Amino acid sequence: MRGGTRTRARTRSWVRAGLAVGAAGAALVCAAGCGGGGSATGSGTVRSSWGDPQSPLEPANTNEVQGGKVLAMIFRGLKHYDPKTGEARNMLAEKIESPDQQNFTITVKDGWTFSNGEEVTAKSFVDAWNYAALSDNKQKNAPFFQDIDGYGKVHPASGSPTAKTLSGLVVKDEHTFTVKLRTKFSTWPDTLGYAAFAPLPRAFFDDRAAWLKRPVGNGPYLVDSYTKGSQMLLSKWNDYPGEDKARNSGVELRVYTDNNTAYTDLQAGNLDLVDDIPSAQLKNVRTDLGDRYINQPAGIIQTVVFPMYDATWSKAGMEKVRRGLSMAINRDQITEQIYRRTRTPATDWTSPVLGEKGGYKAGLCGAVCTYDPGQAKRLIQEGGGLPGGRVTITSNVDTGSHRVWMDAVCNSINNALGDDKACTVNPVGTFADFRNQVTEQRMTSMFRSGWQMDYPLVQNFLQPLYYTGASSNFGKFSDAQFDKLVDEANAESDTAKAVATFQEAEKILAEQMPAIPLWYQNGSAGYSENIADVELNPFSVPVYERITVK
Repeated sequence: MRGGTRTRARTRSWVRAGLAVGAAGAALVCAAGCGGGGSATGSGTVRSSWGDPQSPLEPANTNEVQGGKVLAMIFRGLKHYDPKTGEARNMLAEKIESPDQQNFTITVKDGWTFSNGEEVTAKSFVDAWNYAALSDNKQKNAPFFQDIDGYGKVHPASGSPTAKTLSGLVVKDEHTFTVKLRTKFSTWPDTLGYAAFAPLPRAFFDDRAAWLKRPVGNGPYLVDSYTKGSQMLLSKWNDYPGEDKARNSGVELRVYTDNNTAYTDLQAGNLDLVDDIPSAQLKNVRTDLGDRYINQPAGIIQTVVFPMYDATWSKAGMEKVRRGLSMAINRDQITEQIYRRTRTPATDWTSPVLGEKGGYKAGLCGAVCTYDPGQAKRLIQEGGGLPGGRVTITSNVDTGSHRVWMDAVCNSINNALGDDKACTVNPVGTFADFRNQVTEQRMTSMFRSGWQMDYPLVQNFLQPLYYTGASSNFGKFSDAQFDKLVDEANAESDTAKAVATFQEAEKILAEQMPAIPLWYQNGSAGYSENIADVELNPFSVPVYERITVK
């Protein structure tokens, strides 16, 4: 979903898309008849920092944070996550019923339209989901639909699809459709607030290329324009039928390649909102902003991932090297010195915001997430040593102070191993370039993978990232027993039993260490005196529609 990587097996992170741009760089102009929108350049506009997304703003093709921010403003789905609690509540769903947790009947509320006036119907969802699942369409979030019956035919592991639509989706009438899953999945309805499940209008299918330049959604805002590398302008949709109408006239998302510059603009009154406070400013932010600084727990975890698709990292014995590298990282020191209580050392692969009942278990990672230089060195030696005697850490360095923590992690590894060249940093200039390298499997050593939950379920921290074939499993980790446990947990109707089974799956991650948990991340933001009613949701994204302009 947070300059991070998002995105799945039975689901999609971080996670969390740039729009198609013409030669002149300007990509979007809202189509005529988009609906009564106000200007996003007037006095009621919120000016917020942002980063260029990776891909076009298609709901099923966006699995990173910057694009996800926009989708959250221009779309509404069957469910919507409460801005304070994260609870999945019905939005366009009148009701979702199931006699057996495998067959669902969904009733869509009447009275909802897209911004071009087209009615939102059951077919709007079914057509969108079928499009997303079909392998020919190359949608990043296609694996979100793998739970639905018939996925294997529309999205085979290899070869061409033998069907164009999911057999498990059936439109019953204008506002009703049924879903048959391939197996029981008790919490499946709670996943439906994620943007991949958003409805699409007929205009998308009539002329997709035109739609990408002039997106039509059904959320509180309209996209007016986008200039890559500069800004996106969104205006309030005055005819939006939902209760969560925008309280401002629009949002101007300004692209920054350095969040220190964004913070400086905030202090100078040239920007209203920064939702990623630079680590270098954390010591001053309370003095600078007072009560206009927000620091709260969020459903975010930062990890470094190993490219398991590279034979160097997947051969027998390398799990000891991966575990040893984890033990060479002094998380306590790094989070204290750099992040000043805005990060907490990770001891599992989920997030404390889930709570114990929701699946978080402190210390589940065990000793391998505890700093122990001696044991780190022994494990690495037993595993055959670092590949070529060296490792690198790769990340974009345009947002999130990533260079600072990468240097700190490498220094920690070098100190633990007694070799100042054992770990080096491989910086990538922009988020989009970094994400392209990741998705094209060009990584040869460790790389950053922050995950921002899509919905507050333990399943969302595990399956999308580590299940075989999941769309955010960027390291291509695969373990049959892990997959089996995830399937069993999904089918379990007793929440406590499901959580326990997911935690058994996590223990496999501790043994194999396909990704090293670094720290849980708080949501942090600062805002100007020009705006009020600013809050971050549990995903650490500003609730833009609630912000008021003074």
